[in-house]
Parts: sequence; structure tokens; C-alpha cells
Amino acid sequence: MTRKKKELPLLEKVTITDVAAEGKALAKVNDLVVFVPYVVPGDVVDLQVKRKKNHYAEAVAVKFHEYASVRAVPFCEHYGVCGGCKWQCLPYEEQIKYKQKQVTDNLTRIGKIELPEISPILGSEKTEFYRNKLEFTFSDKRWLTEEEVKADVKYEQMNAVGFHIPGAFDKVLAIDKCWLQDDISNQIRNAIRDYAYEHNYPFFNLRTQEGLLRNLMIRTSTTGELMVLLQCKVVDERDLELTKQLLAFVAERFPQITSLLYVVNNKCNDTINDLDVVVFKGNDHIYEEMEGLRFKIGPKSFYQTNSEQAYNLYKVARDFAGLTGDELVYDLYTGTGTIANFVSRRARRVIGIEYVPEAIEDAKVNSAINGIDNTLFYAGDMKDILTQDFINEHGRPDVIITDPPRAGMHNDVIDTILFAEPKRIVYVSCNPATQARDLSLLDAKYKVTAVQPVDMFPHTHHVENVVLLEKR
Repeated sequence: MTRKKKELPLLEKVTITDVAAEGKALAKVNDLVVFVPYVVPGDVVDLQVKRKKNHYAEAVAVKFHEYASVRAVPFCEHYGVCGGCKWQCLPYEEQIKYKQKQVTDNLTRIGKIELPEISPILGSEKTEFYRNKLEFTFSDKRWLTEEEVKADVKYEQMNAVGFHIPGAFDKVLAIDKCWLQDDISNQIRNAIRDYAYEHNYPFFNLRTQEGLLRNLMIRTSTTGELMVLLQCKVVDERDLELTKQLLAFVAERFPQITSLLYVVNNKCNDTINDLDVVVFKGNDHIYEEMEGLRFKIGPKSFYQTNSEQAYNLYKVARDFAGLTGDELVYDLYTGTGTIANFVSRRARRVIGIEYVPEAIEDAKVNSAINGIDNTLFYAGDMKDILTQDFINEHGRPDVIITDPPRAGMHNDVIDTILFAEPKRIVYVSCNPATQARDLSLLDAKYKVTAVQPVDMFPHTHHVENVVLLEKR
């Protein structure tokens, strides 16, 4: 016998009061904290509770009684369905206000350390079409919106190329126009989609692992170069021929593409780091530029996805480092060595460490391209590479720049930093919560003397934060 699901309450005429984590807003009903997506402080709404715990609940707005005076009209037709850009309903000046608050709250509540005045957040000049990279998924399971489901129509075309629906790994929302990347991205994606529809190309099924077309990556750069990578499952010569016919169409339709690539992926996931990428036309890379430095970017390379704001972020990190030309700098989690090469002109030597070997090879290439000879790069797990023996061999750093993943730094890494005792630590973070935790561990020997938030991703809740720590 199936257990009857408990009916969850409808909360009527609730006023949204604040913005919370993960892009949601919040309200309080008696002692219950309720998290709600796609609403803003000042909205008065009826809320249908979807999940309830002892002290909090998650709900969706089912009726608006009043709209907040600060509410903005979302500009994307896919808003509220694709799961991205959740803050389109907030004017940009409100978005950065709440990001500033997020940084302040995390550093004070989690870090619990003495802080200087936090500098005003550096907003992004571009709030639309600001990304240099997007990835789209092909699927034969197109997500139907509520309106399409209610129409009770049999849809002939159930293939789609677009973004995964949150919580539905095998369903993809068909994207017609995305506002995140230059419009050439929309043109290329839609042209490939239409060609595939017209010629009956099989789209991938994530459950059965069948179908030819899997994934599409498009990169643009500030130099005007353009990379397109098509990922396919190829089981015979016919599949390979279909792939090449599609790429020939793309090459003819978009001659401005400087790097047209494909990869055969017959695995159960879309990662390509262990796969060979084939050049169909043009180069196997594109270039980015920053202050006259050129950075080679391949299909597997990591590069900050907001190029203009990445430059502002790196300038903050370099200024915080206070380099005079005599310093030994350690750049932890160096990636493709962008920060290491960016600061190298003002340092005696820069040593970069990164987990991904391919990224370290890119870092070395980027140094060579720019005639930089005062960098060294090492690949391996940070906690295994950055040890007391490593520091004894290479020298105690005057400055450490660290830009870890969202999870923050391993305790062993923090212990080694404390052993190294650099004069200054520049901590770049994409997650102020884990940054705050790490700052509290460094507080025994280091004082936070400057904090600069940087907005890299308008219309999302994500925020970068740069902190300068100086030895006590």
C-alpha cells in the first residue's frame, strides 16, 4: 500500500523581506523561515510550500498580490524555467547591493574576525552578453513548459539543444536566445539545431546512452576569435560522416569561426579531458589578451568566463600583492597560469601550482608565448605539492596568491601557508562562505587589511571576493 503524501500548506499574502543564499529570497511566517525563488523583497505573494523542515521551508510563489517597487521585468523568454539568471527580477544596482551584503554577512558571521571597511563592490560594465564560454546539451527529451503541457498537444519535435533543467538530468530546455554570450553563439547553436532537425540527426538520450549529437561548446574572445567544439557519440563510419557533414555546413555558414573542432565521446559522461580533440578547420586554439599579454586557450583550457571583469579582478589581486619586483610569489590553484603570468612582470619569480596537468602545460605555453622566463609551474594535488620540503627547496614566499575552488583550501594547505609565513596573502574566492572559514584559521598570524568584492556574474547570486591579509 502506497503511503499518502502529506499535503503541504498554502501561505497567503506573505511579504518577502530579504535575499538569501543560492539566489533565493526569504520571508518569515511566525517562526518559520521560508525560502522562495524568483521573488524580490517587497513582493506580497501566496506561497505553496514544497518542502518543510522544523525551522524552515521551501516554497514557490503561486499568486502575486503586490509587486515590489524595486522589481525589474525579466528580459529573457526562458527566465524562470532554465534555472539560470535568477536575479533578472532585480535591477542590477539592487543585485550588487545584495552581493555586497552577502560578502559582509559571510565574513562577519562565519569568519568572526576583525575586518576593515569592505570596499564597494566592483560592478560589471556588461550585464548582458558578458560570458566568453557556454556549453549546450543535445537531448531527445525536450522539456515541456507548463503552458505546453496544458495545451495537451502532441509535439512532433521532441529533440532539443539547450540547458539542463535543474533536478531533471535527462531533460533539456530548448533555448532560442540566451543573453549570456555574444549573439553569434545563438546564431551558431540555432543553425546547428535547424540543420539537425532538417536532416533527422539523432539527438542523445542520457538514459539509454544512444544518439549522435551530445554537446556543443562555443567560446568567444576579446580578440574577436571564435571556437566551436561539437561532441558526438560515434559508433560507425556513418556516424562519423554525418558529423563531418554537419561541421562542413557550420564552416560554410560561419566563416568567421577560427577554431572548428569535434570530439568523439562514447563514454557515459560529457567530460573530454581524457579524449582526443580533432581539428576540422582552423586552429586548435584561440587567444585572449590582457594588458598586452596573450593567453592561448584550447578546448580543455580554463579561463575566467567574464573576460572584462577577470581583468578587473586580477588588477585588484596584483595591487593587493604590493609587488616591487623583488618578491618570490607562490600562486596557488594557478589554473592556466593567468594570474601568475599577469603579475610576473612585477615579481622576481612566480611559482604556480595546480592539480590539472593539462592546465599546467597551458600555463607554461602562456609564459613562453609572452617571453616570460621568471615563472615555474608544478602539477599535483595542492596539499601534496605545497609542503614544508617544497618551501625549503624553493624558498619562503614573500607573497602567496591563492584562488581555490568553491570548497576553499584544505587544512593541510592552510597549515603550510602558516609555516611559510609570507608577508602578504592575497585570497581570491568565488565562495565568500568558505573563504570566511579559511580566514578564521589564518587569523592567528594574519590580519585582514583590505576586502574588495567583484561581480563577475550579473543576474546570478555568485560573487567573487579578494582579501588581503598581512602578517601580524
